[in-house]
Amino acid sequence: MKKSLIILLFGVLTSFTMMAQSTIIKGSVKDAASSEPIPDVTITIEETQQSTLTNGFGEFIFSSNVPLGEQVLKISKAGYATKRYPIIVNEGQTVDITDMSLDIDVTDVQDMFTITLSDDELNDDTSGADNISGLLSSSLDVFQRTAAFEFSSSFFKVRGLDSENGSVLMNGIEMNKLYNGRPQWSNWGGLNDMMRNQVLTTGLTPSDYNFGGVLGTSNIITRASSYRKGGRFTYSSSNRSYTNRVMASYASGLLDGGWSYALMLGRRWGEEGFVDGTLYDSNSFFASVEKKINDKHSINFTSVYTPNRRGKSSPNTQEIYDLKGIKYNEYWGSLDGEQRNSRIKEVEEPIFMLNHYWDISSKTRLNTNVGYQFGKLGNSRLDYSGGGNPSAAYYQLLPSYHEQRDDLAGAYLAEQKFINDGQLDWHRIIDANVTNNIGDITSAYALYEDRADDKQLTVNSIFTSEINENIVINGAVNYKNLKSENFGEVLDLLGSDVGLLNVDSFDGYQYDNRNEDRIVQEGDKYRYNYNLYADVISAYAQGQFKYNKFDFYASANITSTTYQREGLWENSRFDGVDGRPESYGKGEELSFTGLGAKAGFTYKITGKHLIDVNGGYLTRAPNLRNTYSNSRENHSVVNNISEEIVTSLDASYIFRSPIVNAKVTGFYTKIEDANEVGFYYADGLSGGNDITDNDTSAFVQEVLQGIDKSHLGMELGIEAQVTPTIKLKGAASIGQYTYDNNPNLYLTSASFQTADGSGSIDYGKANLKDYKLAGGPQRAASIGFEYRDPDFWWFGATANFFSNAYIDVNALTRTENFYLDSDGLPINDYDEDLATDLLKQEKISDYMVINLVGGKSWKVDEYYISLFASVGNILDEVYKTGGFEQGRNANFRELRDDNADGNPRFGSKYWYGRGANYFVNLNVRF
Repeated sequence: MKKSLIILLFGVLTSFTMMAQSTIIKGSVKDAASSEPIPDVTITIEETQQSTLTNGFGEFIFSSNVPLGEQVLKISKAGYATKRYPIIVNEGQTVDITDMSLDIDVTDVQDMFTITLSDDELNDDTSGADNISGLLSSSLDVFQRTAAFEFSSSFFKVRGLDSENGSVLMNGIEMNKLYNGRPQWSNWGGLNDMMRNQVLTTGLTPSDYNFGGVLGTSNIITRASSYRKGGRFTYSSSNRSYTNRVMASYASGLLDGGWSYALMLGRRWGEEGFVDGTLYDSNSFFASVEKKINDKHSINFTSVYTPNRRGKSSPNTQEIYDLKGIKYNEYWGSLDGEQRNSRIKEVEEPIFMLNHYWDISSKTRLNTNVGYQFGKLGNSRLDYSGGGNPSAAYYQLLPSYHEQRDDLAGAYLAEQKFINDGQLDWHRIIDANVTNNIGDITSAYALYEDRADDKQLTVNSIFTSEINENIVINGAVNYKNLKSENFGEVLDLLGSDVGLLNVDSFDGYQYDNRNEDRIVQEGDKYRYNYNLYADVISAYAQGQFKYNKFDFYASANITSTTYQREGLWENSRFDGVDGRPESYGKGEELSFTGLGAKAGFTYKITGKHLIDVNGGYLTRAPNLRNTYSNSRENHSVVNNISEEIVTSLDASYIFRSPIVNAKVTGFYTKIEDANEVGFYYADGLSGGNDITDNDTSAFVQEVLQGIDKSHLGMELGIEAQVTPTIKLKGAASIGQYTYDNNPNLYLTSASFQTADGSGSIDYGKANLKDYKLAGGPQRAASIGFEYRDPDFWWFGATANFFSNAYIDVNALTRTENFYLDSDGLPINDYDEDLATDLLKQEKISDYMVINLVGGKSWKVDEYYISLFASVGNILDEVYKTGGFEQGRNANFRELRDDNADGNPRFGSKYWYGRGANYFVNLNVRF
């Protein structure tokens, strides 16, 4: 009996001893330069993707579900170079890796926004360019970073998708504009030091903050306590968009009483960038203050103010580039010895945010946010309603116009004049206005601005709860309210002291019919005046489930969107007579319901081999821009308007080892029932008596309705740390992005007189199926290396290859209008073979760009100095990044005759990439 009792007691003690000997991984992380502990470093066990953060002493611990055997710890934090540590974990033992070090990442001065295009060249209606480099640049994924820093200068779009398909948040508040769905990067441009803390998800992978789009979510965190204590001063020089930049920032860290703050000032400026006449003038201000009330509650206030002005650049025909080079810009001319650009984009939209962080328990958090943004967005342009087109690049002033008239002498004179001058003649414009003043004639020319003054309130609450070590629940509710005031404003009467007549000079219609023949002065509203209202209410819920071999998630959301237009002026063309759509007062309230669901899983074959699969289906309201066919003049809504449908699927194989990281992804996205509204001047319109006086030319609004698009392809990213100092890296994207149907097309115009009074002509189907979508190369590849010396200097080079880029086709020429005469009957000399050749989509030539980067850092007493330099396109390759067919030649006869001699008057317009360019950055941290 005693023997049995002794055996039992021994067994119990052994069991307790074995239970006490649990498997633990612990350690600490310090700054390699200062040896100070680093808080909030993310420590990840790569096999299981378990992660934790270091505490205020730089310490971390894993004590449950710790995997055994060979493992790799990844340690990462914004502003530091990520490191990976191989370890061996034995059952019942503690792995203690104290004082792991992180080096400050001198490559972080590559500027998440301004070194790429997202801050400088996006959201221009004139360029049609779009880019998501700002969304991707904080990613640790090699393909995403390559797309941000190497591919973006070629207007490459990840998976061929616009940035409206990704969500950009600031402290949990979505910053995408309701007007076009895209983030306005310049609203926080020049604040690089304050925008580095980001949490990024790519594709459909789950976000803790919102449902997201098919390109993922980036949440910029500006919480004062999240910034590293200390200051930084930066000076940069470049010939890309601006020539000079200075920035100064300081963060206090957590002070006595629970207060912390972070401040920054910045300025970017230059008389012109790489393209002629593109001035840049930008100031940036940032302040964030946080009060930690107690261990559970904290309140943070953030203010962002980045007023900026920059001169736009023109797309040009090949004829113009051949004569003037790739830096030519038709929008500027000299006035009193200074460059003056007629097209200035000005953005001044302050952001204010109040964020409440509530740690309900150690595993449950509630974040409630209120954001308010207001201000103005303006785009200036010349009005020449009383005179001729003042542009030196006007088609009648170019050699091609005279050549088509067999006037070779005139062509030579035009060529010489354009080569020797070719810019706006401001003095002639002002002289014409002064001459017009005789006899009280109103201004022939004026400079006016298209304005959008937005006021948007956003309120949301984001809930996160860790149910247990395997299950995390997320949810959020969100409300947005927008009032957008839209109008034209006279900026400069250019020498006239009489004023400008607020009447459409083309057809005599009154812009403001209740104030007929009104003369407007500088500062007055002009041409149009209306408000757009939007209300959006949304909610989402998500479950994330993580286990040793298998992770999965499921997420769903619902969104209710309401739009309404209010006309403040009555346009006499749309005064409500004869059934025409009205322009004055409030129009119909439009309602849309969006539903979304997505799910995915990660299967961990081993710690090195993983499979990741994601799928999603969502419906969403069209953006404001593509809801109204001509919001400047009337309430008309796009015919058969409905929610867009997006279906997306991707699957990835991931390989991770201490030396090699690789990921290959296949993806498919289909967008259905989308709408696009465009504006241009068209010649060669068919329609018979539907067009006033059988005039076959008109300024039109083109509406493409019910568009389907297909995005199919694969991505590859790989990097190998072949030695402790040398890393090889490569990335590639192979895609096929096409129209997937033949959408309906109709035109509206003030020049149309139609039997039903609608002012629109339906041209039926536009034969676009299988045409390639424009927007950068559909194939891109990059290969490069990086050498990082232990003495804190580094150097890298990449070769980037681009192909399968196409210019944007004009949809009207792919309708019945192409083969119908002005009387509505078929064109009698139509040649089908020639028509096929004329309608073939132009493919842009393949090209290669080589970029060099390098940096060096020093520690001098308590100061940390970093120097970074990059040279883009070092071989000065000349290449097109995109373009579009002009809509001027709307039928076969017009297009045939214009292309007969190979030098068309209305040829496609293009954008060219920058030639050899540089960026140099010096910063001092303390």
